[in-house]
Amino acid sequence: MKICMLGAGSLGSSIGGTLARGGHEVTFFDMFKAHVDAMNAKGLHMVENLDRDQGVFVPVKATGSYSDIPKQDLVIVLVKSFSTREAVQQAKDAGLIGEGTTVMTLQNGLGNEEAIMEVAGPENVISGKTFASGFLVEPGKVMATVTGRVTYIGEMDGQITDRIRFIGEELTRGGVEAIVSDNIRGMIWDKLLVNVATGAISGITGLTYGGLYEKYQEGALPQMRETACAAVAEAIAVAKAYGVELTSEDPVYSWDHASEGQPASFKASILQSIERGVATEIDFINGAVAEWGKKAGVPTPVNDTMVACVKGIEYRIQKAEG
Repeated sequence: MKICMLGAGSLGSSIGGTLARGGHEVTFFDMFKAHVDAMNAKGLHMVENLDRDQGVFVPVKATGSYSDIPKQDLVIVLVKSFSTREAVQQAKDAGLIGEGTTVMTLQNGLGNEEAIMEVAGPENVISGKTFASGFLVEPGKVMATVTGRVTYIGEMDGQITDRIRFIGEELTRGGVEAIVSDNIRGMIWDKLLVNVATGAISGITGLTYGGLYEKYQEGALPQMRETACAAVAEAIAVAKAYGVELTSEDPVYSWDHASEGQPASFKASILQSIERGVATEIDFINGAVAEWGKKAGVPTPVNDTMVACVKGIEYRIQKAEG
């Protein structure tokens, strides 16, 4: 398959690099020029553990220009959620999304599918939620946690089509274990709960998973788990208000699931964004819980507080730079 990673940050590099290593023809699109240049010069340097893994260099094609990419079979969207609509529109205008192209989002949060469907057409869009992860160590180098981490994909209407089966088989063949789901809406919320559990609290405190989780024996505070689970409980209440079928309605399940297979040094995406001094996706994670909760009449005070704290950090960074 010809696959374009629309967004080659931490997760895009991890997923795309795995697929390229598995034999697919993968093109990376990203505006981070240093990262693009490094990948083109030496290949994508992929490691699984920074402490004991030298990793491998995977030859890939990377570009920051849509016009460099011909029409693709599959476009996997992994730009930041606030850039989704613009990125997909530009990709469509440039011709890399055309007749026969399937567009799949693996992004965090809520609302990405709707934005993509408005641009690419509902019939061309599928969704996926992955529990793979990555950390961009430096331009051209990513710590990828893909092996043993499942990716769920599905048609937006829940049908099990030949298209979704084929894409699932191709992803799995390329090293990204894909399971076809007839409840992708539930999978979207399942992944949202994982991000609600760790994203904001990691960003606010500056703690890696080693600091958040007691199992890493780094003196983690029990308040971290209690606060995270309170935020997840609010999100579960919101999901239930909309009739979403979740894998589990126990907040501890999401908290525990978030750290499975992750090293102690792993940083949630919100913390990664804060450390890079760029905008986070808080509005599409805890902010989405608060927004949907308000519409459904479900109170979300913990998530409201987390949003306020992260936005305060973003404001401080913006003022310091400006």
